[in-house]
Amino acid sequence: MTQMTDSAIDATLTALDRCDSCGAQAYIRVTLASGELLFCAHHGAKFKEKLSGQAIEWHDETARLQETR
Repeated sequence: MTQMTDSAIDATLTALDRCDSCGAQAYIRVTLASGELLFCAHHGAKFKEKLSGQAIEWHDETARLQETR
């Protein structure tokens, strides 16, 4: 994995972005050579170890789950 990002980028995930595993709101975008995968916090944590060696970028917005309004 060459890059992990914690800050917001131009393509911030929205409520319309859904987890490829379960359909919940996605907070993690994994960019691979073959394309992108979106994951909820649960599935992102589940697959992080397996995918981290292949990931070009790991964009993680799970900190948004801890924000108070």
